[in-house]
Amino acid sequence: MRLPTRFSLRSFFRRLHLWLGLSVGLLFVLMGLTGSALVFYEDIDRLLHPALRVSAPGAAPGWEDPVWDRALSTVRARWPDRTGAWRFEATGVPGPIPARYQAPGEGHHGRRVMVWLTPDGTQVLREATWGRYAMTWIYDLHMELLAHAPGRAFVGWSGLVMLVLLLSGLWAWWPKGGWAAAWHFKRGAVPSRRLRDIHKWAGLLSLPLLLMLVATGTMLALPEPSNAVLARTVGAVAASVRAPVVAPSSAMAPGITVAQALAAAHRVMPQGRLAWVEAPGQGAFMVRVQQPDDPSFRFPHSHVFVDPLDGHILAVQDRERFGPGNVVNNWLHPLHDASVGGWPLRVLVLLMGLSPLLLFITGLLRWWIRRRAGRPSPQRGGPQDA
Repeated sequence: MRLPTRFSLRSFFRRLHLWLGLSVGLLFVLMGLTGSALVFYEDIDRLLHPALRVSAPGAAPGWEDPVWDRALSTVRARWPDRTGAWRFEATGVPGPIPARYQAPGEGHHGRRVMVWLTPDGTQVLREATWGRYAMTWIYDLHMELLAHAPGRAFVGWSGLVMLVLLLSGLWAWWPKGGWAAAWHFKRGAVPSRRLRDIHKWAGLLSLPLLLMLVATGTMLALPEPSNAVLARTVGAVAASVRAPVVAPSSAMAPGITVAQALAAAHRVMPQGRLAWVEAPGQGAFMVRVQQPDDPSFRFPHSHVFVDPLDGHILAVQDRERFGPGNVVNNWLHPLHDASVGGWPLRVLVLLMGLSPLLLFITGLLRWWIRRRAGRPSPQRGGPQDA
């Protein structure tokens, strides 16, 4: 059997890149555009809803602030029929207090009611159901194509195809010796050549970040296959600590306040930053904490579960004790949404989210021009030839 030559491999990867671009390219464009919007989705949401543009003097509420009990009293008085858990976010900045209501039995991806309260926790500014307003609709479109679990799986497996699309373009472009010619942008060229050079430069400049975004997005969408790969490479992924079951007597008793639950959790993680506190419906208090080395500001990975009756600690998940597999997983979300890099990385990722659209348009136009001219694709070239 004759082994494929470098020349035939290049031709194969050129055609692979072309047909993957023409097939999965539109999905890649959709993921890029929605991802760009989500980089600043909280900021955009505030712009779309003037009721949230309120300010507050002083520091943002933290561990010892009484606002959490006031906020809980406000939402329970407003909606006495909502007997599930209320979760409040410590945003780290003075302003409205975001809260989420999760009905019993809904699960993580169940219908959530989003509520925003005044900075003092005494009034409701806004109420909306997740997925029924613009930014959360875009979020669900990006994450699962509005199709729940099957959509998440489709997005995840498509992410693997997108990785092949990107890497096949790199292989097809990789010069055989003439680096200057491979990087050259020819001015005043015919449209086909100009499109080729634009496609080439857009692809090469965006490739590192696109690889990172597609890889992290794929791992987030396919947690079980991803964890299996991590277990075989860097180390096993320990399962998350589940909320302990609380005896009915504890759930029905008057119990402790939010402030007391926070004090108990703070004693366990004195160096941590409060991120979320969940007041139970019929379960334990859950306090979510960002430990010093946790890269995720908004959704950190340490949890403390507190008994609602007497305040003793039921369970702890401490990010400081995670193995390498869990550490890799901890970086996926902050890398994917660019929250770990501050404004510079977020702006860069926003721009990179637009690059699949540019790549698709330039690749499609060049393919169409050559098809109409009846010219076969040249044997030399790269991702710019798609």
